[in-house]
Amino acid sequence: MPDCEMISKCLFFNDKMANMPSTASMLKKKYCQGDFAKCARYTVCKALGRERVPADLTPSQADRAKLLLA
Repeated sequence: MPDCEMISKCLFFNDKMANMPSTASMLKKKYCQGDFAKCARYTVCKALGRERVPADLTPSQADRAKLLLA
């Protein structure tokens, strides 16, 4: 599976979680380099634009992403 198209611009992927490297690495592998269509950040970015993605939104916060999109 290819990497997420947003990988070079994503604040999360580019070490927003520098203080938690093992957690960040796991999430990056699962979402950024795996099933990025399920990434909350990707979902919000594609629907609302990159500028509307909250800086603290993590890839696993699908419920929060749904609220943002509602």
